[in-house]
Amino acid sequence: MVCFDLCKAIFQKLNWELLAELKNIEEMKNILIVLLPVLILSQCNFQKQGKEVQRDAELSDEELMTLVQEQTFQYFWDGAEPVSGLARERIHMDGNYPRNDKNVVTSGGSGFGIMAILVGIEREFISPEQGLERFEKIVGWLEKADRFHGLYSHWLDGETGKVHPFGREDDGGDIVESSYLFQGLLCVRQYYKDGSEREKELAARIDKLWREAEWNWYRGENVENSLIWHWSPNYSWKKNHHIKGYNECLITYVMAACSPTHPIPPEVYHEGWAQNGAIKEGTSKYGYDLPLNHDGSQEYGGPLFWAHYSYLGLDPRKLEDRYANYWDHNVAHVMIDYEYCVENPGGYPNYGPDCWGLTASYTVRGYTAHKPGNDPGVISPTAALSSIPYAPKESLAAMRYFYEVLGDSIVGPYGPYDAFSVKENWYPTRYLAIDQGPIPVMIENYRTGLLWDLFMSCPEVKTGLTNLGFTKP
Repeated sequence: MVCFDLCKAIFQKLNWELLAELKNIEEMKNILIVLLPVLILSQCNFQKQGKEVQRDAELSDEELMTLVQEQTFQYFWDGAEPVSGLARERIHMDGNYPRNDKNVVTSGGSGFGIMAILVGIEREFISPEQGLERFEKIVGWLEKADRFHGLYSHWLDGETGKVHPFGREDDGGDIVESSYLFQGLLCVRQYYKDGSEREKELAARIDKLWREAEWNWYRGENVENSLIWHWSPNYSWKKNHHIKGYNECLITYVMAACSPTHPIPPEVYHEGWAQNGAIKEGTSKYGYDLPLNHDGSQEYGGPLFWAHYSYLGLDPRKLEDRYANYWDHNVAHVMIDYEYCVENPGGYPNYGPDCWGLTASYTVRGYTAHKPGNDPGVISPTAALSSIPYAPKESLAAMRYFYEVLGDSIVGPYGPYDAFSVKENWYPTRYLAIDQGPIPVMIENYRTGLLWDLFMSCPEVKTGLTNLGFTKP
């Protein structure tokens, strides 16, 4: 038993599936009796060669980014729910689904996945015909699925298209998740609008769904003049969750203002989202100025998905209004998170310039929004990888650490698993759509600007941003 832990570690490093098949400790010992000399010899040889092996196997930055994009894209391709073609809310490689929700699809995560499929076409992970067929399947399913004043629920049953309640009193429309979905759909519309007759037909069907979405309905009847997150046919506005900034919901107000058929007036943005200017109560940390008030996270800023979800299509590079320059804001947000992890006030064993990134993800027990101030020592790879437009050097360093140092312990068939903790020796083989989706999309925006260019080419987006008072673009 002296070498048992060593051999088990070697087995895991080699990513052998044999361990999963062993029934008891005796079977493992019998296998190790045969393979132990070979394993130890090969491991010692690997360590002896060390840097030479690493250097020979090292990918260029471009090759590494392509690898990460292809793996994370596959979550939305091979891993998609088969009836709808949309993104499963979660994929657990261990096969354990405590909520029996393997076939539940997520509207917001599917919006991210739709954009990832466009990346897959452009990067030739799939053929143009395959991509078009998948989009036709998705749109056909969305046309028949439950909608609530034109918007979708957070979760839907992939096999039936019926709402799958996200929680108590949350069994209707979700304007935030729908904004993520339509952000992706409009990118697809723009991608195909000048194509073949078949492609133009798909673009027209997407446009019809977009025009049927009643964004202004979700103002409800409230004196705060803001958008309300949920509406239920059974509970009406009972959840009463007013959407106020700053958080991940800027795109929700932008989409509502851009609607060609059911737009909100500009005052809903300024009075509701921007709270009559109170959103400008910012902060500074590590020499970076964060101009906006991050709700509940003011000292350091919020979890990093706030710098990702709204900006998968909405281009922050030239985005500015009376409240912020959003490029400068997002760079500061990301760099504060990075510097916090480098400072590592919790003394966690892996934190540093090559291993950083706090955002909402699985945690050791449950799910939480990791951020400075709520940091139990859990790193979520999507946080650093999806931040690559804002901090390319730091993001690429993390990418290499995740792939070349931690390797199979945190990377599976769909890219890095959702989260891990060296402190807790916690390495779950589980994925979430909303965390995988931003990775290939933001890497592509860093490399070519593909999704930014598609979304910002929408004429109604330009009109809507102008109406809200954005001076750039």
